[in-house]
Amino acid sequence: MTVPKEVEVEIVRLAEAEKWRPGTIANQLGIHHTVVQRVLGQQGMLHTVALRPTLIDPYLPFVMATLEKYPRLPASRLFQMVKQRGYPGAEDHFRSLVARHRPPKPAEAYLRLRTLPAEQAQVDWGHFGHVDVDGGKRKLFAFVMVLSYSRKLFVRFYLSCAMAAFIRGHVEAFLYYQGVARTLLYDNLKSAVLERVGDAIRFHPTLLELARHYRFEPKPVNVARGNEKGRVERAIRYVRTSFFPARSFRDVDDLNAQAAAWLAEVADGRKCPQQPTRRVDEVFAEEQPRLMSLPATPFVTDERVDVHVGKTPYVRFDRNDYSVPHTKVRRTLTVVASLDTVRVVDGAEVVARHPRCWGVGKQIEQSEHVEALLEHKRRARKHRGMNHLHDATPSSHAFLKLVAERGGNLGATVSRLLTLLDIYGPEALDAALARAAQRGTAHLGAVRHLLDRQRKERDEPPALSSLVSEDPRVRMQLVRTHDLRSYDQLRRSHDDDDTLESA
Repeated sequence: MTVPKEVEVEIVRLAEAEKWRPGTIANQLGIHHTVVQRVLGQQGMLHTVALRPTLIDPYLPFVMATLEKYPRLPASRLFQMVKQRGYPGAEDHFRSLVARHRPPKPAEAYLRLRTLPAEQAQVDWGHFGHVDVDGGKRKLFAFVMVLSYSRKLFVRFYLSCAMAAFIRGHVEAFLYYQGVARTLLYDNLKSAVLERVGDAIRFHPTLLELARHYRFEPKPVNVARGNEKGRVERAIRYVRTSFFPARSFRDVDDLNAQAAAWLAEVADGRKCPQQPTRRVDEVFAEEQPRLMSLPATPFVTDERVDVHVGKTPYVRFDRNDYSVPHTKVRRTLTVVASLDTVRVVDGAEVVARHPRCWGVGKQIEQSEHVEALLEHKRRARKHRGMNHLHDATPSSHAFLKLVAERGGNLGATVSRLLTLLDIYGPEALDAALARAAQRGTAHLGAVRHLLDRQRKERDEPPALSSLVSEDPRVRMQLVRTHDLRSYDQLRRSHDDDDTLESA
């Protein structure tokens, strides 16, 4: 706690002239007694004031000796050690006392890191909150690369920090610089370093492929040494303070277009920290010819993901569903995605191509896939109806054969026969179809006439087609008429039982 200068003067006056104790001074001035002790200590006056003894005083030599040997020993462990030696106080009070006596951590001096032109670039991600997309929100990330010598800055925004975006950021940065630095410095992020034990480092295999393609050396900073990549951290802070605040944009493409203009108009015109008399773009003009040249072909940045197609003809990729042909269900396919396009491949065959959707929970379809599935379903319904008709009325086979021989429409005929099946039942329709086939009359009018004549001969009421359910699960059920004579037998058995009981 810092106190005004006039309060320090008053503390010294009360202690020196009035001989007040530190506790009395603290109570009267409304400050903590440790502040009074600190002010008096700075004036070399603590020897004139009698301090109140504390519970830790008998154990202070042991505490100091232990902290000198183990400077980072936690106060909780130290409390257990002094408690075993008879310390009667509470742990919270002990912690505050130890904090006063713990030796301060020695200040570490850092060398100013200087690099040669084209020798090093530093890379890192920056998180810039969330953006609203169709169907939800996505995180917004900035891929940042800065050349250590000229401080030439590159920034590109993405809606993901996955490995594909990480690699794509490198390729776009190299094109922006029209060259590659010899060493790229990274933090120990998972996109660069999968595992690290001391100096043993296991890099991400995709990053190693990228490094081999562009001939640079990937190098992670030492653990807990963020100062080694301070240039890129300051660059991210510069983007946060100079570019991003109070900026509106339609989408990420618009944001990146604004970032490109800001880099050319603002970031390149700032003073170079290592050469304050020159601008960044002037120093970069000197550095650029010394960068390693780009290879003949850029590194492939498309994202590849194996996906399984379930019973519906869609693949799930990046929180959205993309349609595929219905013949690919129950298969494992591969999604190959760029920033603009999503391709679904089966081996070497591209089975679907869609514009990439950056929304959330969307269903992206091709009309050809939907129409092919509907046609397949229509054919399937036709075959199911024909099978159902054959099972219910065996005579329909001969009748439909006559229809086909005379060039009739089998689909329409089957559909109307199914309607007649629902109205008149399987026995009546089977008899009518058999009689029509025997007579060689292969048209529906003859079948309806025969059904009506059979109904009149049996003195039955007109059929009520409106009572038939429209549910296809009900319409496809095959119900055969039961022989009612069995009920007469049951009735006679019941009458006989009643007679025996009366007797």
